[in-house]
Amino acid sequence: MADYRPIPDERDVFHEYRSYAFRPELGVPAYDPGEHEEPRDTLGSRRGLYATTAADDANPRCVCRHYWLEARVRGDTHRTAGLASVATPPEYRRRGHVRQLLARSLAEYREHDVRFSVLWPFQYRFYRQYGWDTSNRVVTHECEPSVLSFATDATDGADADSTVFRRLEADDYDRLESAYETHRERYGLALERDETWWRHRVFGGHDRDPFVYAAERDGRVVGYLVYTIDGDMGDRTLSVSELVATDHDALLALLSFCHDHDSQVQRVRLRVPAEVPIRDIACDPDEIDTEVTDGPMVRIVDVEETLSELSYPDCEADLTVAVEDPLTDWNDRAFRLEVANGRGECDSVTADDTDVRLDIGALSQLVVGFRSARALEQAGRLEATDSAALETLSTLFPETETYHGDRY
Repeated sequence: MADYRPIPDERDVFHEYRSYAFRPELGVPAYDPGEHEEPRDTLGSRRGLYATTAADDANPRCVCRHYWLEARVRGDTHRTAGLASVATPPEYRRRGHVRQLLARSLAEYREHDVRFSVLWPFQYRFYRQYGWDTSNRVVTHECEPSVLSFATDATDGADADSTVFRRLEADDYDRLESAYETHRERYGLALERDETWWRHRVFGGHDRDPFVYAAERDGRVVGYLVYTIDGDMGDRTLSVSELVATDHDALLALLSFCHDHDSQVQRVRLRVPAEVPIRDIACDPDEIDTEVTDGPMVRIVDVEETLSELSYPDCEADLTVAVEDPLTDWNDRAFRLEVANGRGECDSVTADDTDVRLDIGALSQLVVGFRSARALEQAGRLEATDSAALETLSTLFPETETYHGDRY
């Protein structure tokens, strides 16, 4: 087995691998610690997979980065690992190194009591074979600014001074926390952000730092936008990467703010959760180009521990569940889940007959709330012995709104 270990002193190699994997059009990357070791680059932990014999060269076969996060799932905060920068140079490909790297990463997560792993894939099919699956959809609306005039018309009818906008800097991040908390309470898998994440992933950590504007009402932040303006004069797009509104009036105010850029930009692009009702409230939805894409992928790290730590509806249930996992032997087995008084107890068992059979990716989607038990059954991803077992599973894991929009 290859040697899986931290990469403390080979940051130039990590940079080269990542550059070749994700930005090869830039050519051979020159590594300058002063340029590439920005605060955002120190977030997370670098890992590499190395050959075990001294006769082999010392370079890692493949690399990745782990972000140690916390995300909300079914009302509670759980330790979550963001997996990123998985990269293998061409001379080491097609040898199973990535599979080993992923398996060893999951083992490390398990040692740290991490419940979920989340990643943004270069290809969904690639990571689905290893047990990750889609956690939420991302909706992108694009239109001319004038299409958003309905929001300005609606807000003009209110008190002109009821909502004011202020541009914020990274030092002001705490002013956004209450609005973001409203968002986090609504969406499963939304991250709990600390100061470092706000500073170096929301306000910074990009090729160009974005603008951040807050909408205030009675001195309280009720929403905000994170955006860039891309393109050249006469062909500019206002691209919103994060839109948070605590209520309907705040949403209208934010859309009106975008409309007010009609003298500067030709298009507005809004990246939002599927539940944000922009097409429903627009006067001209036919003038909005809407694209629905898959968001990040999620995976349960340890079934027994995770199902024992979740909160459940107030009911009593007893199910045996057979799970197929292509990477971990601790998940590739049957489990008995007993639930009472909103708490669960899960233990691995030896059972020939089980109530439910499904793969780890489908179970992950079910647990975080992205897909219901019935939807998974209809898609051929879940088998239940009878309707009672399916109904019990549906009661234990009701479908919820999920949205993980942070990139890393």
